[in-house]
Amino acid sequence: MSSGKGAIRPFPNYGITDKIKSRDLSPLRAGGGGEISRFVCGYMTCDPYLCRPLLNGLPPVFKVNIRTDRSGHWLESSILHLVEEAESERAGSEAMLAKLSEALFVDTLRRYVSSLPEQQMGWLAGARDPIVGKSLGLLHGRVAHPWTIAALADEVGISRSALVERFTRYLSEPPMAYLTRWRLRLAARSLEKTSRGVAEIAADVGYESEAAFNRAFKREFGQPPGRYRSDHKSSPQIGQASA
Repeated sequence: MSSGKGAIRPFPNYGITDKIKSRDLSPLRAGGGGEISRFVCGYMTCDPYLCRPLLNGLPPVFKVNIRTDRSGHWLESSILHLVEEAESERAGSEAMLAKLSEALFVDTLRRYVSSLPEQQMGWLAGARDPIVGKSLGLLHGRVAHPWTIAALADEVGISRSALVERFTRYLSEPPMAYLTRWRLRLAARSLEKTSRGVAEIAADVGYESEAAFNRAFKREFGQPPGRYRSDHKSSPQIGQASA
């Protein structure tokens, strides 16, 4: 999360898009007549490749109501506090804006996920499911662990066949296929952004054999790791998700 300050410019010559591009979170006043409406806009940067499962599960726009429970009061107060911080010149405002905005995003996302209908499928709905969500947490948290479907099923307390069926119902692929794809995404990111050796990257994502990693990587990306690195080393991969 990045933030910045700048002078208020007249609308429409200086609109929301311009403010975001210039990292300007100062107030923007426009219009006239009728009741006053206030919008607090912000953005978060993310890696669109690694965040793809999450981003693909989100609609272009969604709305959550923060006035339905007591915790919503915290959200509303925090938003107001963010506005004050954005206008202030106090030391530490940048850090406050960044950390508080992250907390607001997580809480807003949790509210959206909890509002999904029971029949909803996809990564976010799977993360909400007690079994699939725990499985995802284990796979993402211990990516290099030598997982088997039996070991994962034992960790989450369900039979292997039931785990595969439930996981596949939400994510359209079984757990081990999902883990392989995620490992290779992490490896691709390391190839793009670091100078670490292929063998070291392979070990970090759970491959004991560099040859096995090379074969799996080529199946997924259509080229071996070395060629992928040379083709993607300088490619910009950072994107933005706005809210």
